Amino acid sequence: MRLALTRRVSPSIGACELTFRARTPIDAGRAAVQHEAYERALAQAGCHVVSLPDEPDLPDAVFVEDAAVVLDEVAVILRSGAASRRPEALSVAHALAPYRDVAVIGEPGTLDGGDVLRVGRTLFVGASGRSNEAGISQLRAVIAPLGYDVRAVPVTGCLHLKSAVTLAAPDTVLINRRWVDAGHFAGFDLLDVHPNEPDAANGLLVGAAVIYPASHPLTRRKLEDRGIEVLVVDVAEMEKAEGAVTCCSIVFEAPELRT
Repeated sequence: MRLALTRRVSPSIGACELTFRARTPIDAGRAAVQHEAYERALAQAGCHVVSLPDEPDLPDAVFVEDAAVVLDEVAVILRSGAASRRPEALSVAHALAPYRDVAVIGEPGTLDGGDVLRVGRTLFVGASGRSNEAGISQLRAVIAPLGYDVRAVPVTGCLHLKSAVTLAAPDTVLINRRWVDAGHFAGFDLLDVHPNEPDAANGLLVGAAVIYPASHPLTRRKLEDRGIEVLVVDVAEMEKAEGAVTCCSIVFEAPELRT
């Protein structure tokens, strides 16, 4: 069974953390409708969607991906680089505990899930403004004994690694080379975002389909020209909060519940 953990949009989303975007008004009601459509796309891609408890006082709580990295053997609960977001992790940890052993990134480490791109047994981890060397080192210490390779990747010009590069197919990465050095992804088929759409590298590969924002039609056409199935969703209000499609869910394969 493939699970997708999500959380409804907080009515306080307009007070979200912002780093690279100017603050503009966010329609929380419209964001909620868009998020429901996003959840339907997850279901269409084969996920059983599980909604986490609402967090009305945590503006960024819809972006659940940043709170955890879920591997086959362990769930690593993360310590956000934004102090205001750290309370989000508690309910995520509770939700994951029935499915995985749980490890925790602790002080002074910081690590956001948006900086972690998993490809098989390799984790590319963004060295960004949100994820520091201590956090990356702690992650490596937890998962290297399980046979995972952790590779730190410097990120510039954007919030997270997955703002700059995501997996579009098993052998293909969608990439903005202005924000990340493509040399870190040698051996992959590199698909460049359209130059007029610098934010277009964030797509969510689920099974054989990519859930993808409606706001990047030129890059979407490049994906479709490669024969990649694209499920288009409007996440414009979440984009105002510096979010996108990967950060609104934690997708993982779930065995039967542990007793």
